[in-house]
Amino acid sequence: MRFYSVIIPIYNRPDEIKELLESLTHQSFKKFEIIIVEDGSTLKCKDICESFLPQLDIRYFYKENSGQGFSRNFGFEKAKGDYYIVFDSDCIIPTDYFEIVDNFLNENPLDAFGGPDAALDSFTMVQKAISYSMTSFFTTGGIRGGKKQLEKFRPRSFNMGISKEVFEKIGGYNITRMGEDIEFSIRIEKAGFKTGLIPDAKVFHKRRTKLGQFYKQLFFFGRGRINIFRFYKSELKAVHLLPLFFVLALFFWLTTAFWNWQLFQLGGALLALYYILIGIDAFIKTNNFFVACLSLLTSFIQLFAYGMGFIKESFTYLKKPKPVGLK
Repeated sequence: MRFYSVIIPIYNRPDEIKELLESLTHQSFKKFEIIIVEDGSTLKCKDICESFLPQLDIRYFYKENSGQGFSRNFGFEKAKGDYYIVFDSDCIIPTDYFEIVDNFLNENPLDAFGGPDAALDSFTMVQKAISYSMTSFFTTGGIRGGKKQLEKFRPRSFNMGISKEVFEKIGGYNITRMGEDIEFSIRIEKAGFKTGLIPDAKVFHKRRTKLGQFYKQLFFFGRGRINIFRFYKSELKAVHLLPLFFVLALFFWLTTAFWNWQLFQLGGALLALYYILIGIDAFIKTNNFFVACLSLLTSFIQLFAYGMGFIKESFTYLKKPKPVGLK
């Protein structure tokens, strides 16, 4: 039976880690340890971690701030497991997560894997709308991966596992931010390791709680896609340009109001149709009219912010083509 090491980097989010650890106390599969890496936080979570020691095998480490990628590497170096699993601190783990993963690996051996994310009923309407936007085929959910996807699935660090052999052969993250998980997954593939999706190994991902925070996060994701381009020129594909096309088309459509009213009306009709489809899909997926309405806004923010980040970092790339966030 495999033993797993759970690596959780955290920065100034003690309340989040409490919920995550509480969810881990209810796992049906118990053979795992937890390594908390406090990345230079001023709001430390050491006391919270220690409060779970009777129930969980936890090791807590505090280090100077270096970013999430390098903090995960720190955790990998301390890990004792056969597999290292990375969660974001804002995740809540279903009770059968490890059981699902272990059973899947028994029948379908993988060197690295990932799972999807979803929303809990207890999440706010904004969180549910953000969750829909981040997983929908109509938005960049088709880029992020899942059962329905527009590109090959690659594990992302909010819910990702690697074998001990992977870390020993290729090391951990080469960059600490700006697309660090995508770069890591690509390098795992190129080293010949087998990667894949475990469809039922989902986590409940709280993400951002405010729309302004969500915009900043997606803006950063857009910048990260260009940073991946700095490493692997072949990894910038047509599907990654969808948010860019959305932004450019939006600005073009708005300018047509001044010189071609008919074209402006046609563009408005197409945009309305697109968002009607999103609204219908969101209502079917969430079964909540208000969440479906909010999903129209969060989907717009997602595409617009990602596209703007993509544009911003593209100009930065022309000045500084070298990768950002290196060791």
